[in-house]
Amino acid sequence: MKLTINTPEGTRDRLFSECQERRQIQSRLTRLFRQRGYLEVSTPDTEYYDLFALSGSAIPQERMVKVGDPSGKFCVMRPDSTTPIARVAATKLCSLPLPQRLYYDQTVYRSNPAHNGGSREIPQCGVELIGAKGKKADLEIIVTAVDALRSCGAPRFHVELGHAGFFRDLAGRLELEEDKQEQMRALIEGKNFAALSAFLSPYDGHPACAALKQLSRLFGGTEVLDEAERLAGRTEAVDYLRDLYDELSAAGYGQYIRFDLGMVHQIDYYTGVVFRGYVEGAGDAVLSGGRYDHLVEVFGREAQATGFAVDVDAVARTLPEIVLPRLRCVVHYEPGYLAQALEAVDGRPAGTCELSPCRTLESTRNLARDKGAEAILVFDKDGERMVLV
Repeated sequence: MKLTINTPEGTRDRLFSECQERRQIQSRLTRLFRQRGYLEVSTPDTEYYDLFALSGSAIPQERMVKVGDPSGKFCVMRPDSTTPIARVAATKLCSLPLPQRLYYDQTVYRSNPAHNGGSREIPQCGVELIGAKGKKADLEIIVTAVDALRSCGAPRFHVELGHAGFFRDLAGRLELEEDKQEQMRALIEGKNFAALSAFLSPYDGHPACAALKQLSRLFGGTEVLDEAERLAGRTEAVDYLRDLYDELSAAGYGQYIRFDLGMVHQIDYYTGVVFRGYVEGAGDAVLSGGRYDHLVEVFGREAQATGFAVDVDAVARTLPEIVLPRLRCVVHYEPGYLAQALEAVDGRPAGTCELSPCRTLESTRNLARDKGAEAILVFDKDGERMVLV
């Protein structure tokens, strides 16, 4: 019986142009990050689960890919890069002054429900600004996120801003228990309007109730901030978002910015501005990030922080497919002529010329014909000559 070996669910092979598309995006992103003063760090593919449990990771346990370890400890494949980098900043980099600008280009691994078609291997490029607080730090990260999508050549895109403090303010007014707040947060994040209305019905008449019912619908342009103030009154979160927008607009970034006050994912993890990037042609966000001021101190160093990550494959799928160069010439060489043959290959555009491994010219001719090449470049005792296929 013939044995068929497939890749594990959630993984796949990537070939030729798809690999080149990924490398091109990674190159553009890392070039931008280095230009802005960020230095590269790399963390292990495998980490102890306790690292993420201790930090209150934004990735739930059921989405982590578990692996064995000789020590007997519970390990996972790296589900996100922010937590390990926070560990590095608090330990190995603890003697360096703050702020620290760090970037990464590595894969994260996340388990998905069976047969949902999602990938469990997600190549990401991202930055972490460790030890910087306030508006200037948030502005730096947001404009870098916008420029990241611009540098990739994304056709049409925007970045949506939210603020963790807006939901906390409204939920605090209802004096809900923590589990009730989490239940409401999930309904708002999923934009489950009917279920949210039913959940809040016992609180009808409370000043914060109307705002919470509309939270899932508060997305769009600056009119969203006006509506939020009408529903909830003046809040620090909305005032802060308005200040950010004014600065971004003055710098020429206003056209890329929108708002989503219903962006309440992992409120216990994020502490301030949160944002997501969307590109035309992608079914979901291709970029996400925000402020997380308490993560680094979990590992022993007090340092407020913010950052974002780009899903490289998701961006690549929105761009025109790269057309690989056509092979036009095969180089056949006799013993003693390897140097000349290599010089001929290296002197032509990549992918248009290759060495022949064949012993005879006739075999090389057959190879060139099979590969669709137009000619054979020959190096032998008679010198250099071109033979048409």
